[in-house]
Amino acid sequence: MAERRLWDIQVQNTKSLKEDRPHGSASFRCAFYQAEQDENYFLVKHHWHDEIELLHFKKGNFHMEINMESYEIKEECFFFVNPGELHYITAAKPCEEDAVVFNPNVLSFDSYDTMQSQVIQPLINGNLWLPRCIEASHKVFHDIYVEYDRIEHAFRVMEEYRENAGQKNVSVSVSQMLIKASLLRILALLTGEGLLTRQESGINHQVESIKKVLTYIRENYRERIYIRDLAGLINVNEQYFCRFFKRAIGRTPMEYVNEIRIRRAAEMAVNTDYLIMDICLECGFNNLGNFLREFKKYTGTTPRLYKKENRNSFTGEIKK
Repeated sequence: MAERRLWDIQVQNTKSLKEDRPHGSASFRCAFYQAEQDENYFLVKHHWHDEIELLHFKKGNFHMEINMESYEIKEECFFFVNPGELHYITAAKPCEEDAVVFNPNVLSFDSYDTMQSQVIQPLINGNLWLPRCIEASHKVFHDIYVEYDRIEHAFRVMEEYRENAGQKNVSVSVSQMLIKASLLRILALLTGEGLLTRQESGINHQVESIKKVLTYIRENYRERIYIRDLAGLINVNEQYFCRFFKRAIGRTPMEYVNEIRIRRAAEMAVNTDYLIMDICLECGFNNLGNFLREFKKYTGTTPRLYKKENRNSFTGEIKK
């Protein structure tokens, strides 16, 4: 089991919005993440992955965006993110959230029975999608909750076994079987209620365009970035691009660029011995005054004070 970190602020993977961190082990592509945030601001960056993500929003007010659609979450519920979907989460108050992230191949069987051919294989191929949200009032919520709780418990047991070098591997195998069984039961519940939807073959070009632009920004935030260059990536004019980007991300292109730069600067201020001017230049700012203004805008303080306050407890948090 792993604690969900504020990965976006640290900009650990600047090469792509596709999350390349492994979920689970090579033999069992499934992981459980847990987050409890009691201060200020919780943020998981825009990203996508090949795995299915089942999120359990327990407590707090969350804002979630999936493929350019926004959701305000104020009550306990489950959310499903399908493979390849661009998503982003924020919460501005004390909150509790956790998630199971798994490769759909985890559900697969060698025997090509009806379940494999009509449900699991289409899910793996991206031709079948899970529902967006199961609210607490939905009749299958309780049954899904029971299975989800079993998954969490199995991960805890598995973690205890792994921390005990003397335990036999068979105990880990049993936990993995229980996790797989509960995932299959959740899939069966959704299938029984007709909550899975067939997907037309084709690409959501707007989402792919946003992925392309955000990836370019993360790769090139150290350099000068012009609106004309971003617009040129998706072959539209600058005026249209700015409206399109603001509608999709909720910020102007340059606001987003500066946010990425300041996230990197905040990490460098805490985790390196670079001088403030060096951080300024390394993060794509050519003017120290502008850098200091932007840093204070996003963090509420100066780089020097931020370094002093967070040197021994950096979590990547940026105050809003």
